[in-house]
Amino acid sequence: MELLKLIEADTPEELTLQIADRLSDAVKGHLLQAFAPDHTKKMRLFSAPEAAELLNATPQFLRKCHDEGKLPVPQEQRGTRRFYSATELWEFRRILEKDSRTPGRYFPQRRENEQLQVWQLMNFKGGCAKTTTTAHIAHHLALQGFRTLLIDLDPQGSLTGMCGIDPQLEFGTSTIYDAIRLDDPLPMAEVVQPTFLPGLSIAPSQLVLSEFKMDARNTANFHLRLRDAIAQVQNDFDVVLIDSPPELDLLTLIGMAAATSVIVPMTPSMLDVSSTAQFMRLVSTYIRVLNQYGADVEYDHFRFLITRDEPTDGPSQQMVAFLRALFPNILMQATCYKSTAVSDATMLKQTIYELERSDITRSTYDRARNSMDAVGAEIRKMMETTWGRG
Repeated sequence: MELLKLIEADTPEELTLQIADRLSDAVKGHLLQAFAPDHTKKMRLFSAPEAAELLNATPQFLRKCHDEGKLPVPQEQRGTRRFYSATELWEFRRILEKDSRTPGRYFPQRRENEQLQVWQLMNFKGGCAKTTTTAHIAHHLALQGFRTLLIDLDPQGSLTGMCGIDPQLEFGTSTIYDAIRLDDPLPMAEVVQPTFLPGLSIAPSQLVLSEFKMDARNTANFHLRLRDAIAQVQNDFDVVLIDSPPELDLLTLIGMAAATSVIVPMTPSMLDVSSTAQFMRLVSTYIRVLNQYGADVEYDHFRFLITRDEPTDGPSQQMVAFLRALFPNILMQATCYKSTAVSDATMLKQTIYELERSDITRSTYDRARNSMDAVGAEIRKMMETTWGRG
């Protein structure tokens, strides 16, 4: 490894700038491991058993469809084994749905009489894995066939980075700020960008989003700007996931006004529980103020989600049991496990769904994947309950 020169500077300004430059260069080099040679993210391929599971089918059914010519054979074959791209699976859903006797079996998208689901993940306590959880839920839903839109309301843009987008480097990239700014906003359709995963799009973030907090002060109906922007593209999506900044500010506020459901991620620790209690008191006050200004805030679902869960840690599980007793109908049954697999993936701005099972210890991968699948499945069930699907 090449030794770097020691950082030396005469002023704090020069020191911090050198630190920023070195960190940026290091992160870019690190991320090349996760990106293709053209510096764009690509979703991994799926084995036949995994592809069949995602399609709610069996490997035998998938093979039969290929043999009968109902589905095209995937491009990637290694010997006798077939591997499927996410794009191929998305197209297979379309084909299978046309002949299905059960509407929504392969493409569970919302129907004409069903309203767009807008879920906000929020908490002003840092370290609760809010952004990581948002990305995992989005990947799960997109892989299940839902047209999913991410909205990154955090000016730091961590969620944007996990989608393989760097607005700081990509000149001309529009962000969510351009759609909600007070002066000459862009149409939301010009802000939304497709990602490397079929079915998943994002309205990216950038540091300039911080200016909205200054612009919106003393501006009438600023709290409805995100709701109005989402309405412009509502026919293109089934579910919207909003990642809020780790604070209760005006950006979180416009998310609250736009959301139809809320998830509050929290770690099972007394410090986090105490912090969440304060957060909930402030949320109540903010909702009252929003309603006074005509926002008419109503949520289909309001849930706590345990993150960084350690099933083998005694004190942690005592706290989980304590919360389940306090909020039997508010605390989600599924939890996000604390896992080295998720931590390692996050270092490369990835989710567990982007990792190959063979890349790490299989038992570790399976525990993390099953945990995230359970969270996504529970959210899907709540969505379908809201749509009246039983």
